[in-house]
Amino acid sequence: MADASLQVLSAMITPAVLISGAGTLLMSTSSRLGRVTDRVRHLTARFKVLVTPQGQAEPLAREEKRMIVQQLPRLARRSRIIVRAMTALYLAVALLVLTSILIGGAALLDQAAGPAPVVLAIAGAAALASGALLLSFETRLSARTTREEMQFLLGLGEHYAGLYTREGEEVRDDSGIQR
Repeated sequence: MADASLQVLSAMITPAVLISGAGTLLMSTSSRLGRVTDRVRHLTARFKVLVTPQGQAEPLAREEKRMIVQQLPRLARRSRIIVRAMTALYLAVALLVLTSILIGGAALLDQAAGPAPVVLAIAGAAALASGALLLSFETRLSARTTREEMQFLLGLGEHYAGLYTREGEEVRDDSGIQR
């Protein structure tokens, strides 16, 4: 009897390891969704500044507004992908927990578990894999928006480098007139 109990516990622990992995992914994915939300709020606030008369006078304001308008749909896509990934990961957790329950329940009732726990475990693992794959797509999209923003910032840096001397003492505008 003790041998059978250990086998049941071992069988129940296997899905728990996958549940732990899914939980870790869920925590980081939730954080990613929060970062996307914060980024959208930041860009929205910045866009509101750029459309004011003072904001429009800023160097490269038109280019920055264009960059923001290009990034917002990508951020919306990222958030949709993250939500799908989280759904897949929550589904994986549920299926893997059900797997453990079926294994334990069958042992308690002294009945054969049948194929149901195996089918649920495979479905749970597939959902976990699906969530991980979605997160890899989201990561690529995130990297793309970061590259675009870095390109804009490099352009802004070049703009300001043309205005200031190396020591920062002398300021010139594009016409070369000293101020």
